[in-house]
Amino acid sequence: MVSTGNAVWSSRFAFVMASVGFAVGLGNIWRFPYVTGENGGSAFVMIYLLCAVAIGIPCLMAELLVGRRGGGSPPTSMAVVAAESGRSKRWRVVGGMGVATAYTIAITYAVVVGWVLWYLARALVTGFADFDAGVAEATFTGLLANNEAMVLWTLMGNLIVGVIIYAGVTSGIERAVTVMMPLMFALLVGLSIYNYFAGGFIETLEWLFTPDFSKVTGATVLAAVGQAFFSIGVGMGGMMTYGAYLPRDFSIARGAGMIVLADTLIAILAGFVVFPAVFHFGLDMASGPGLIFQTLPVAFSQMPGGSIFAVLFFVMLAVAGVTSMVGLLESVTSWTKEKLDTSRERSTILVIGSVTSLSVISVLSYNIWEDYRLLGMNFNELTEALYDRLLLPMAGLLVALFTGWFMHRERSEDELRDDPQWYGLWRGLTRFVVVPAVALILITGLI
Repeated sequence: MVSTGNAVWSSRFAFVMASVGFAVGLGNIWRFPYVTGENGGSAFVMIYLLCAVAIGIPCLMAELLVGRRGGGSPPTSMAVVAAESGRSKRWRVVGGMGVATAYTIAITYAVVVGWVLWYLARALVTGFADFDAGVAEATFTGLLANNEAMVLWTLMGNLIVGVIIYAGVTSGIERAVTVMMPLMFALLVGLSIYNYFAGGFIETLEWLFTPDFSKVTGATVLAAVGQAFFSIGVGMGGMMTYGAYLPRDFSIARGAGMIVLADTLIAILAGFVVFPAVFHFGLDMASGPGLIFQTLPVAFSQMPGGSIFAVLFFVMLAVAGVTSMVGLLESVTSWTKEKLDTSRERSTILVIGSVTSLSVISVLSYNIWEDYRLLGMNFNELTEALYDRLLLPMAGLLVALFTGWFMHRERSEDELRDDPQWYGLWRGLTRFVVVPAVALILITGLI
C-alpha cells in the first residue's frame, strides 16, 4: 500500500454519512418506490434485498478495498494495487473510467440539482397555491425554456458543492454530510409521519409491501439487479475515492453493510413521502422526474400545510442532490489534483468551472439546441446513454473482475482481515455472481 498524503475520515459515522449521501440521489426518491410497485411490491423488495446483499455489497467492498489499498485517486489506486499483484499498471484505465463516469453524470445532474433549488426558492417565496395540472406543466415547461434561470441555479448548486469540496475531507465533506444526512433522514421520517395523517398512507403500504408474485418475471429480476447496482453508487469512482480516506482499523465489510442498509431504508422511506400524495390526489406515479416537478406541486397546493410540506420536501431533495454531486466530483477533484500536481483548492476550481461550463450545453439542449443530434440523440440523451449503458456497468464489471480474478488473494485478504469469516463469501460472490450479473446489465443495456 502507498500513501499519497490523503486525509482520513475522522469517524466511521462521517464515512457512512458521506457514502450514503453519495449513493442516495434524486432518482432514488421517486424511482425505487415506483419500480417496486410495478414489479410486484414486496416480492420485488425481497428480490432487490437479495441482489443488494449478493451484488451491491460485494461491489461496494471491492471499490473500498482497492481505494484504501491504493491510497489515491481511482486510476492511481488501481495502478498501485495491480502492480502489487504482479499485474499491468494499465488497469489504471478502469479507475479512469470511473472518474470519467462521475464527470459525465455530473454535467447533466448539476442541471437537475439546479431545478430542485429553483423549486425550493419558489416554495419559500410564493409556494404552490392555486397550482393545478395546467399551471404545474406550464411552470416546468417555462423553466426548461428559461436558460438564464437554469444556468443561474445550476451555478448556485455547483458553488455549494465546490465550497464543500474546496474545504477538504474533514473540514468540508465531513462537516457537510454529518449535518445534512441526519437532516435528510429526519425530514424523511417527519414527512412520512405527516403523510400518515394526510391520506394515501395505507395505499402506499399496500403498493410497496403487498407481494404479487404474478408480476415477477425475468425482467423483474433484471430490474432488481440493476436497481441494486446503480442505487448504491458503484462504478463511478466515488466509493473508491472515499475508500482512499479510510483508516486501517475500519471494517470494510461492516461499513459496506451499513451503507447498503441505510440506502435501502432511505429509498423505502422516500416511498412514504412521495406516494401517499400520489394516491390521495390521484396523480400519475409513472411520470418520472416530472413526478417531482409537475405532479407533486399540485398535491402541495391541495393538502393541509402544503406550503410547509413543499419547503421541507425540496430541502430534502436539495440535500440528496448536493451530497451526490459531492461524491461524484470528489473523485474527479482527487484525480485532477494528482494529475496536475496541484492543490485541492485549484483542482476544485478547475473541476467545478469545467462542469459548470459543460452544464450550459446541457441547459441549451432542453430548448434551442434540442434538435442538434448525434446518433439520433441530443447532448443530454447521448450523455445519459454513454454513462448509463456503457461507462457505469463497464467500470463496475472491470473492478469486480479485477478484485475477484486478478488481484492477489493475499492483498485483498489483508484489506478484509477485520472480518476473515466473510472473505471467502465475498470472493465467491464477486467471482461467480457479481461478474456475470453486471455483465448481463452491460449486455442488456447495449442491446
